[in-house]
Amino acid sequence: MADIGLGHLSVLLIADTEPQRLCGNFPGDQMLHEGTRVIQATSSMYQSLDLLRGSSHNRAMSEIKSSPGWLRSVVEFGPIAAFFVAYYLADLFIATAAIMVATALALTLSYAVERRLPMMPLITAGIVGVFGGLTLWLNDETFIKMKPTIIQAIFGSVLIGGLAANRLFLKSLMGSAWHMTDKGWRILTLRFSLFFFLSAALNEAIWRTQSTDFWVNFKVFGLMGLTFVFIMTQLPLLKRFSYEGNSETDTP
Repeated sequence: MADIGLGHLSVLLIADTEPQRLCGNFPGDQMLHEGTRVIQATSSMYQSLDLLRGSSHNRAMSEIKSSPGWLRSVVEFGPIAAFFVAYYLADLFIATAAIMVATALALTLSYAVERRLPMMPLITAGIVGVFGGLTLWLNDETFIKMKPTIIQAIFGSVLIGGLAANRLFLKSLMGSAWHMTDKGWRILTLRFSLFFFLSAALNEAIWRTQSTDFWVNFKVFGLMGLTFVFIMTQLPLLKRFSYEGNSETDTP
């Protein structure tokens, strides 16, 4: 939710048309157009990962599509906006309390509108509560700074664990938008998981070696920029392993 790099990018992705498959070359505007569509499909991953609880893919996708367009942005950006504003108006401890309250309100709003609580945002909220609570209780900013590390590591572990079990979670979540062979999905899953692990390591390095001001700006803006660059670099992979038609089977 608030700390997840790909979720930040959904602000760029307000589009009413259905995603189209990759085709042709990627000059100029076409590359940007396709890139934003990749991010649009990817940004839904965090709300869609409640598939892991055992609900069917069709049911989950139907629920997500029926959600109001504004809800995802409010849930994803509300807590991080509260954190950023509170930090610069007060300090990190006030910002920690602000993100805890905003996260709880965001989940409450999500449940009130959708009548469900997606698993991964709920896990994120739990981590916010635990690490934020420790930060305030012990008056130690270390815990809130470690929180993005834990969240990124969880997502990386979920993807790499699924890959080891021969389960292509990214294909289940985004296969309706992008038609690729299973080999392509495996490569993309591996790259995403490695990106999450590297983001976790980078967060650790930054909060341990840089000022709090620097870390806050990295948390809010740096991860977003890195995620955009990462996804844009995946366009050649999507094009290479794309195939025509709507078949879900792998190509030889």
